[in-house]
Amino acid sequence: MKLGLSLGYFTGNLADDFTLIDELESLGFDSVWTAEAYGLDAATPLGFIAARTSRIKIGSGILQMPARTPAMTAMTAVTLDKLSGGRFLLGLGLSGPQVVEGWHGVPYGKPIGKTREYVSILRKIFARDEPVTHEGAHYQLPYTGDGASGLGKPLKMIDKPIQEEIPIYVAAIGPKNVALTAEIADGWLPIFFSPERFRDIWGDSLDTGFAAAGDGKADRFDIAPSVFAQVTSDLDVARMQAKPMLALYIGGMGAKGRNFYNDLACRYGYEEAATTVQDLYLAGKKREATMAVPDELVDDVSLIGSKEQIADRLAAWREAGVGTLILNTMDLATIRTVAEVAG
Repeated sequence: MKLGLSLGYFTGNLADDFTLIDELESLGFDSVWTAEAYGLDAATPLGFIAARTSRIKIGSGILQMPARTPAMTAMTAVTLDKLSGGRFLLGLGLSGPQVVEGWHGVPYGKPIGKTREYVSILRKIFARDEPVTHEGAHYQLPYTGDGASGLGKPLKMIDKPIQEEIPIYVAAIGPKNVALTAEIADGWLPIFFSPERFRDIWGDSLDTGFAAAGDGKADRFDIAPSVFAQVTSDLDVARMQAKPMLALYIGGMGAKGRNFYNDLACRYGYEEAATTVQDLYLAGKKREATMAVPDELVDDVSLIGSKEQIADRLAAWREAGVGTLILNTMDLATIRTVAEVAG
């Protein structure tokens, strides 16, 4: 099992202090990932990191698909792949309706169909076998719809990536989205992943996707969850560090009846708590919502405790078939300890 680190929503502090990334390289971490919401973008800091490192892979976790055309994402991916010497991992996701429509100003639409077409176009662009054409419900290359000039023509990307195939990861939660990810992507970026529960929740979806892909897809598919990690002798303190993020996603990321993270908590068996957290959060009672997150849910989806407890807990992630465990922490002591016990 490889180790990665998520920097989360990039804040620019690495420009002043690069110690953390230097430490990751020296400890043998496989990858470092950045994210984006509606602040700083995920791609630019990866170029900065690539210039200051020599071995560690750089991953977007995630680039928002509604923010970029497939061609723009392909251009960004190839640029980062060349800048890093072939170390780029392309993580993609749709985000949620609030950000897609409220920030990017485009319709949320049908996520499964959009994702399938988006990844298909990316594969064609990266392959550079011929000028790219695509005729789909969501994307047309060349575009021939309303307002078209009629002058568009198929194009082939000028540059090619260093990697023969840039690995594509997709963030997904829902059963159909996970099945699609298993079929068309090289890896999966799940959030709030419970190693003990994941087979019951997503096993059928993964199997469906692998069957549709064929060619032994399951054997080369990278399950790469992000996990809050904290080495500590005080579990209560660690749980309280994890709860605000869980409350934000379960309670505030979406509206009633349209919150994928709330749905996931329900599928894990925390229906009553998920409803309470959402009601409190949407009422502006964020502290109360945070306190309503069950300790058991935190323990299910986190990596917290003493060195010995974390060593034991890592076994569950390995047994679940996790290929890359992406730590969500800025604590150097935790990073060092997990690297040590993970071997």
